[in-house]
Amino acid sequence: MDTLPEGKRPLLLAAALLLAPLALGAWRLSSVAAAPALSTPDQDSPVSQYTGPGSCASTSCHGSVKPRDETRVLQNEYSIWVVRDKHSKAYSILAGPVGVRMARILGLGEPQKAPRCLACHALDVPAAERARTFDLSEGVSCESCHGPASQWLGRHTTKEWQSLSGVEKARSGMYDTDDVVRRSEKCLTCHLGTPEKFVDHELIAAGHPDLFFELDSFTDLMPRHWKQPLEKDPWLGVREWGTGQAVQLRASLERLAGRARSNIWPEYAELQCFACHHNLTRAEDSWRQEHGYPGRRPGNPPWNASRYAVFRELVRQMDGESAGKLDAEMTRLWETMSRLNPERDAVVTLAGNAAGIVAPLAARLNGQTYDAASTLRLLQRICAQADVISGQGERAAEQAAMALDSLYVAYSRNAKPANAEEVRAAINALFQQLENPSNYNPTRFAAGMRKVGSLLR
Repeated sequence: MDTLPEGKRPLLLAAALLLAPLALGAWRLSSVAAAPALSTPDQDSPVSQYTGPGSCASTSCHGSVKPRDETRVLQNEYSIWVVRDKHSKAYSILAGPVGVRMARILGLGEPQKAPRCLACHALDVPAAERARTFDLSEGVSCESCHGPASQWLGRHTTKEWQSLSGVEKARSGMYDTDDVVRRSEKCLTCHLGTPEKFVDHELIAAGHPDLFFELDSFTDLMPRHWKQPLEKDPWLGVREWGTGQAVQLRASLERLAGRARSNIWPEYAELQCFACHHNLTRAEDSWRQEHGYPGRRPGNPPWNASRYAVFRELVRQMDGESAGKLDAEMTRLWETMSRLNPERDAVVTLAGNAAGIVAPLAARLNGQTYDAASTLRLLQRICAQADVISGQGERAAEQAAMALDSLYVAYSRNAKPANAEEVRAAINALFQQLENPSNYNPTRFAAGMRKVGSLLR
């Protein structure tokens, strides 16, 4: 369970850009034997409180060193989180050299006390919601995803609790991470952002990596600390990928509309970073100039529509009518956003229209069933769009590589094709092309995608 699947290993290359600030910090190996004892929340508190990960760390709860097969849960969830999951290092990394430098550039003072940093690098909740056992330095811990535990900590081990629905559990403060839509939304509060916590162009200029996301890939990189019910749904990875793509696109459109209403506009973090931030070459060697600037004036930085680049193929396969409507709205939005000073009201309207089409698709995809034929067809459709996707730049290429990797892991696990290792090698090669964005070449990447497509069977 703790071993990263063979097909997921190349994701370390693409995800390194996002996880770089965490990877730079000291790798704190905590002893499970020294884990805090089960703690007690403040019983007199009128609100749900966050009790801290120590509440989960008992060896009889979630602090076991080894996973247990005889129980419904692995019971080593805390151990995986504290030793292997970079979320547990999110707070400590702020004190590293890059974090300190960023805070100095931005005038934030000490980064481990700056609300702008703590919003995503810790569980920075109001004082009234912190139990006596809560410790901010634990980083992005259990309750960051599962909700404040004071009202359900004891109850969630009972048979009665297990029979409750996600909605019923939510009344006690537990977040429904079993629902793929809601899980995606929770991840994206930091991995995309909200009006309260976000990565903008100012933060990127100071040294923070640009944000990109893909639910299934990032979940395996975390790594997973729960059992995958593949015996019930062997194609769960495909459903997670598709649902996560829909939620990500919807959330990004809502973020774009919100930014168009804000004080700073245009917000350059919404554009394709590498359209400006790349090594300059001789004109005869420039693939960008060779490719041209269809749909925009030369010199205008294009909108980053990478979150739609691959998802559009899934929509086309699932619902042709919705795909046509969404394509029309996204094309108009791209043309509007790729102007020097996009008109705010137009962006708000177009982004809202597109988000309204995507929202019901997310719910449908969450209930969608997949099989070998539909997954193979989706893989082939993505590869068939090699020139279109690769021409949209590095971020779109990243989404394509992650999608092919996620989908093929599920396909090869179930269909067991004879040439699986050859296909995985071809997918690995795509990630290798993304290691240095300035060396990215869409012609080479498209050829790599076509090679993957030629091997699929």
